[in-house]
Amino acid sequence: MIKISEAIIVEGKYDKIKLSSIVDAVIIITNGFGIFKDTEKLELIRYYAKKTGIIILTDSDAAGRKIRGYIKGAIGDGKITNVYIPDIFGKEKRKTKPSAEGKLGVEGIDTKILLEAFQRSGITASENVRTSDITKLTLYELGLSGGANSRELRLLLQKKLGLPQQLSSTALIEVLCTMMDSSELAETVEKIKGENNGI
Repeated sequence: MIKISEAIIVEGKYDKIKLSSIVDAVIIITNGFGIFKDTEKLELIRYYAKKTGIIILTDSDAAGRKIRGYIKGAIGDGKITNVYIPDIFGKEKRKTKPSAEGKLGVEGIDTKILLEAFQRSGITASENVRTSDITKLTLYELGLSGGANSRELRLLLQKKLGLPQQLSSTALIEVLCTMMDSSELAETVEKIKGENNGI
């Protein structure tokens, strides 16, 4: 398991499952062409491109190239690293027939080949990476979810941290975990409450 500080962009949930077994990183799914209409997810990708850099890892077929090109165009400024998997013909175990071009996607590629693809692109494991203990319960306990003014408090937090406004609680937790632990989050929330008459 290698720790990578950049966020990795993949096409589908099976790609994410495959990658999660070999890398410890934030992994964002585009849901195929779904990314073309998902403004919230694009905002999140833009955020990571500026803060940590992103790695785009799509299948090596026409659809994968189209998604890669779209994200690159939509990001603007920010650090983007492209990781390419080789053309390997075959079919994923869970599928009844091969893809349109007959190539294996990210989920079907051998772990060793995937790691080599990362190395070829200059992606190496991060050394000092923080581990965070922020969970949905943390958000609830700090009044960031489930309370009368939770939404307002959450928006103020996102603004203070320079995060996109449209974030689901799951996406917010993922981002916060790359930035701080629960005690630092509690301090930040207290500061915000102090600045905004207790909310």
